[in-house]
Amino acid sequence: MTIQTLNAGMDTIWVVLTAAMIILMEGGFALLEAGFVRHKNNVNIIMKVFVDITIGALCFYFIGFGLMYGSDVLGMIGTSGFTLKGDLSHLDFTISLDTFWLFQAAFVIAVISIVSGAVAERINFRAYILYAVLMTAFIYPIGGHWVWGSGWLGNLGMMDFAGSAVIHALGGFSALAAAMFIGPRKGKYTSLGTSTIALPSNLPLASVGAFLLWFGWFGFNAGSTLSATDVKIGHIAVVTMLSAASGGAATLLYTLFRYKRSDAAAVINGSLAGLVGITAGCAFVSDEAAIFIGAVAGLLMLFATEWLDARKIDDPVGAFPVHGVSGIWGTIAVGLFSTDGGLFSSGSWELLGVQLLGLIVLCVWGFGMTWLGLSLIRLWIPVRSTEEEEEMGLDISYHGVMAAYQEHEFIRYEDQYDEIEKKVDRE
Repeated sequence: MTIQTLNAGMDTIWVVLTAAMIILMEGGFALLEAGFVRHKNNVNIIMKVFVDITIGALCFYFIGFGLMYGSDVLGMIGTSGFTLKGDLSHLDFTISLDTFWLFQAAFVIAVISIVSGAVAERINFRAYILYAVLMTAFIYPIGGHWVWGSGWLGNLGMMDFAGSAVIHALGGFSALAAAMFIGPRKGKYTSLGTSTIALPSNLPLASVGAFLLWFGWFGFNAGSTLSATDVKIGHIAVVTMLSAASGGAATLLYTLFRYKRSDAAAVINGSLAGLVGITAGCAFVSDEAAIFIGAVAGLLMLFATEWLDARKIDDPVGAFPVHGVSGIWGTIAVGLFSTDGGLFSSGSWELLGVQLLGLIVLCVWGFGMTWLGLSLIRLWIPVRSTEEEEEMGLDISYHGVMAAYQEHEFIRYEDQYDEIEKKVDRE
């Protein structure tokens, strides 16, 4: 066995394990969102996550991966690699193509799950399936190609190590567009313009979801090295931890001193905001910069949440503040704090300018294509659930079950319609 073969084997194991960690984050999304929404919509949240991981992975295999990583045309789109076939010789890694696809598929599943939370409790389930196809097959892969697939933004020098812009800002602005397009939940805002409070169904469940996401984020960031022997792995893991901790600490202390009590939901989302904020620069910034980035991300998340509420934009789980706003800050922070070309380390504005340009392009792309996609879907089927379905709860309306039962006996099934038909035939 040669050194090259051993190295390739170690890299493969590393990438597969970190990809599995990222896929486990879907469990985190499911628990976090289910805990934040009302009990009558818990199953619907989980089913949307299953849409993300099943439909999303298949769409990325058949279409998305080729558009994102195929042979580049004018820096805009990939044209090979659909179903992992065709010319992909430009992808020069120590790992196999299958291994690389698995890791990237885990990313695309995370993107669509961001949108899931913003439209919770009122989106038509069939419409969500169609939107998931658009996001995982076209919207995210094309935007991702511009930065990571030898596209024009990457060629300009945009730096986004694990996806603050490509995944979180794009996904966050897609979530904002979807929330605005569908409108707020029934009863969320009163005729006087005030906001009502929808209490989370299970905060301990949401916190477990956040811990799963935190765990998976080490795979998200450190796994993006695509190499088990990269010396930056330890540093990436440390700054990921520090930024998440400072994001949670900042929101904990802010709510404690402002409201005289520490807000649990805010601390959960503050930690996640810290994770989002460090994702772009985890390989490029110092420990001290990571702590600052995380703290600012947590506070920006709080202010963005208040901004949404003031404009009657209903985001039940805080998807836009956590992912969109923190993704913007994290991408800008690279231009400020990167040890390689950042404003504060080199005095040059070039990198910061490229980061800002990339952000504007990706956010407009995500927002605009989501609005267009939902408009097209609405021509075929309703995008929003009916008032009756929303009032009853999407669990019963779309899936015919509730999240939990206390009935200890078997439920007898009776087909009333069949009995009526037999009676009519006898008559």
